[in-house]
Amino acid sequence: MTHPIVNHDDERHHEDFQLKDTNPLLGERWPSTGGARGNDKLTGTYDLVEQMYYLYVRVVKAKDLPLNPLTGSCDPYVEVKLGNYKGTTRHLEKRANPEWNQVFAFSKDRVQSSSLEVYVKDKEMVGRDDYMGKVIFDLNEVPTRVPPDSPLAPQWYRLEDPRRVDGLKVRGEVMVAVWIGTQADEAFPEAWHSDAATVHGEGVASVRSKVYVSPKLWYLRVNVIEAQDVQPATRGRTPEVFVKAQVGNQVLKTRTSVSSTLNPKWNEDLLFVVAEPFEEQLVLHVEDHVSSRKDDLLGRVALPLTLFEKRLDHRPFVQSRWFDLEKFGIPALEGETRRDLRFASRVHLRVCLEGAYHVMDESTMYISDTRPTARQLWRPAVGVLEVGILGAKALLPMKNREGRGTTDAYCIAKYGQKWVRTRTLVGTFSPSWNEQYTWEVYDPSTVITIGVFDNCHLGGCPNSTRDSRVGKVRIRLSTLETDRIYTHSYPLIVLTPSGVKKMGELQLAVRFTCLSIASMLHMYGQPLLPRMHYLQPFTVSQLDSLRYQAMSIVAARLGRTEPPLRKEVVEYMLDVESHMWSMRRSKANFFRIMSLLSGLVAIFSWLGDVCKWKNPATTVLVHILLLILVWYPELILPTVFLYMFFIGLWNYKSRPRHPPHMDTKLSWAEAASPDELDEEFDTFPTSKQQDLVYMRYDRLRSVAGRIQTVVGDMATQGERLGSLLSWRDPRATCLFVVLCLIAALVLYVTPFRVVALVAGLYLLRHPRFRSKLPPVPVNFFRRLPSKIDSML
Repeated sequence: MTHPIVNHDDERHHEDFQLKDTNPLLGERWPSTGGARGNDKLTGTYDLVEQMYYLYVRVVKAKDLPLNPLTGSCDPYVEVKLGNYKGTTRHLEKRANPEWNQVFAFSKDRVQSSSLEVYVKDKEMVGRDDYMGKVIFDLNEVPTRVPPDSPLAPQWYRLEDPRRVDGLKVRGEVMVAVWIGTQADEAFPEAWHSDAATVHGEGVASVRSKVYVSPKLWYLRVNVIEAQDVQPATRGRTPEVFVKAQVGNQVLKTRTSVSSTLNPKWNEDLLFVVAEPFEEQLVLHVEDHVSSRKDDLLGRVALPLTLFEKRLDHRPFVQSRWFDLEKFGIPALEGETRRDLRFASRVHLRVCLEGAYHVMDESTMYISDTRPTARQLWRPAVGVLEVGILGAKALLPMKNREGRGTTDAYCIAKYGQKWVRTRTLVGTFSPSWNEQYTWEVYDPSTVITIGVFDNCHLGGCPNSTRDSRVGKVRIRLSTLETDRIYTHSYPLIVLTPSGVKKMGELQLAVRFTCLSIASMLHMYGQPLLPRMHYLQPFTVSQLDSLRYQAMSIVAARLGRTEPPLRKEVVEYMLDVESHMWSMRRSKANFFRIMSLLSGLVAIFSWLGDVCKWKNPATTVLVHILLLILVWYPELILPTVFLYMFFIGLWNYKSRPRHPPHMDTKLSWAEAASPDELDEEFDTFPTSKQQDLVYMRYDRLRSVAGRIQTVVGDMATQGERLGSLLSWRDPRATCLFVVLCLIAALVLYVTPFRVVALVAGLYLLRHPRFRSKLPPVPVNFFRRLPSKIDSML
């Protein structure tokens, strides 16, 4: 017996890109201490992460510290030491009673000491720092703080002299609080972590977990109506006037108005994206197009955005206003006469801030928020999304440090206006974040995006260094069952110029809780976007431009936070490059369409087999069904819907059990050629050599030629259909008109059931009565003329 050869490498490779089930120990459990607690006890609501225990040390302040006899002052700081880990506060110059209020967190999994030492030292400019005293804590006596207990009150401790053998107390006290807690402690985000003990300087801020909020975005609609008393620089010529409007980096122009008067009119809308707080101004320039290289400035006005009304519906209640122009960009002088001001140039505007639109800063395919800008138009939340970011496994090295590969990974999650950033875990390929976050859900048909990045800004890295992408995961909330916890390991897949690569796995715990099932089901009948998107829609080009401007504003504002969400991170999370041309993506979309049509093709193939009597029993049953439906036509629609009902019930047992994930086969990533990938990662405009650009252009022309042929064939068939009654071919139209008259008479005197039965039996006739030649109606249709004859 021979056995088929199985390529196990391909199977393992395909399995490596799949979603994997995990069984983490979720929930907030505290170990038994031998007292009244008994066994492990589930506490709190931090139940989507594995609990991580930390020894927290809060150094508040010190008092009555001894002064240096040489300088007459002291520059104190505190050093907290636990085994091999050591953390220090900032030093304060010339303070005998300093205040630090800093927290240190030591992971209990890495503690190899039974005592905690807190040293108070005096910073010396030259030589070794002087000890001022210390306090020692026995870890067996450290209390455990169980949420939701209040914070542990710090205490004063007298300092011991480390240089005295008898351990007598010395002058000075330090206020310290020491306790054992988890990552749910409110001190956790701002604490110094022993996991990042090697990070110093400005890099310390970039390792902490943070929550960010996107700026509130508005659409600014500027309706330029007309201008008055516009004087060209050259007397006697007819001005060609246009208005250039600018808000920040956004610049738009109206069309050029060629008018024989000095009062040009436009009545044209210009749309901008602005963010609160409004820092920019609306600057209008009225210019005269003199030549292709010269535009004369005729007037200018700068208007603060707080001057304009906020519109919350489609009714045009915003009043238009006249604004005086500064002549040639120079403000009006105080000494100008009233006559000059009276006849100054003016511009007529209707400007408003649109609050009934949703400002899209992400692709509509992966949208995470559909609410309008104005808060008073928001609907109540329909659910709550909770995500536990557990950790990652088998990450690849992203950079070299001290001659070896390493990764400093952190995670970003974005849903709605809320962004979260986990802390950075330094120098590990299997980071365990175990951080839990919550979002309100206003629409279940939205997507949360979670990305993993390598932090390249930890001590000594140049500011121009970009954080590297490790991969991202998208989860559509509508694919999740409510009140169920999904624990899976998602593959982190990125596409590089050398091909598709798995960068590791991201472990998540996700739960979607429904607050009102009636409100949730009601959302499925509502428009995806606010009503204004349909009452006064934007054009496709406007939406693309506005989305790009919105992404730029969000990236700029989040880049000004501390620690900053850098531009490359925001752009990757918002899919800024999703609209760029890609041969790979085009192929993937083509095969997606073909997979959709495959079901329809299979139905027609089955009908063809029935008509050809390949299975006589099936054909007989179809004949019986045809007779029943013809005799009882009122059963047709109920039969169709009942059939779909039973199909839905049958498919329920094989319903998807896991959330969708990045699919390399669907994305056509595994089959992409190196040249296609190189083209996809090319800059815009291209930076490749001319010969390579010519080759790619010719390839694109060949693809476009095939598409052009298909589109032309579709247009030809449509034009042939229209020519049936156009008398372009008089004989064909005459035949068709006569046939229509005969058909009308026959159908009038013949019952509909008889006609349907005869047509059905004709289509299902035995192959013995069929001809291999095309039928007469097809021959007649193919002979009809089209406009292809008039094409050059």
